[in-house]
Amino acid sequence: MTLPVRRSLLLGLGAAGLIRPALVHPARAQAGRAVTVVVPYAAGGGTDITAREFAQIFAPEIGQTVVVDNRGGAAGQVGSVSVARARPDGTTLLFAVSTNIVVNPHLQKGERLDLATALQPVAQVSSYQYVLVVHPDVPAKTLPELLAFIRGRPKGELTYSSGGIGNANHLAGVLFSEAAQVEMEHVPYRGTAPALLDVVAGRVTMNFSSPPPALALVREGKLRAIAVTGERRIAALSDVPTLTEAGLPNAVITGWHGVFAPAATPADLMSRMEAAARRAAATPKFAERLTHDGLEPAPDRPRAAFAAAVRTESDYWARKVKELNLQLE
Repeated sequence: MTLPVRRSLLLGLGAAGLIRPALVHPARAQAGRAVTVVVPYAAGGGTDITAREFAQIFAPEIGQTVVVDNRGGAAGQVGSVSVARARPDGTTLLFAVSTNIVVNPHLQKGERLDLATALQPVAQVSSYQYVLVVHPDVPAKTLPELLAFIRGRPKGELTYSSGGIGNANHLAGVLFSEAAQVEMEHVPYRGTAPALLDVVAGRVTMNFSSPPPALALVREGKLRAIAVTGERRIAALSDVPTLTEAGLPNAVITGWHGVFAPAATPADLMSRMEAAARRAAATPKFAERLTHDGLEPAPDRPRAAFAAAVRTESDYWARKVKELNLQLE
């Protein structure tokens, strides 16, 4: 793939100590049954953190209790499929990262359910980029130093971790390696939190992390941030350059979080949920949480435009999965 690298992924990893309460009660009378928001990863990851923060604000907007339910497995496929097969009555929603929708369906073998048609977007609620972090003992403080270090070591000696094949931090590593023309060994884990924590422990060289779980570890000196992967620096790590600034021209790798519903959900109910989700995402309180976590607001666009963007990304990854011969292990 030629530069510029500009693809959306989505990440979820983190530390278990950041878990928020699962039940969120609305400020006004409930309009109906509780809404279950499924996070397709184990508790404690970046997606889980953001989902729980969003749920607290979404509940009063939708007028119902919101319950966050973690259903991890198969890089998010298990939870995603469970929502696609749920009753289309607005009581079961998916809090997804881009890879759940635009990558995983192209990796699954023998899966009869096509998520591209079995789920429909409600709203995008955030955008974000990745932070390239290394263990502090790695003798590199800048991107050029890190690339020289990688190129100077035997193939397979230096590693990067992810929460599994097809996980967003895995694909961020794939696109980075392609853009920088370096080779690293990918080490998949059964979950994104242990993937990051093994970098802290020194068992893995680096990770391409979403900001929420990485920020505290960087501030505590347990990880070193080399670069961020978006178009501009993030306020929470203002001294950390972008990949472009650091010497990798036009390399931009970003992600998003979005809410999805079963495809057969009625149009009037979809419109109600979209309006509530977009109001919640636009509140100053949620914007403040995004900034604190190193994330960014979602573009202000209706669900039809979001759905079109999702289809474009899915088409890209359908080709890329074949080109890179990505396979689930």
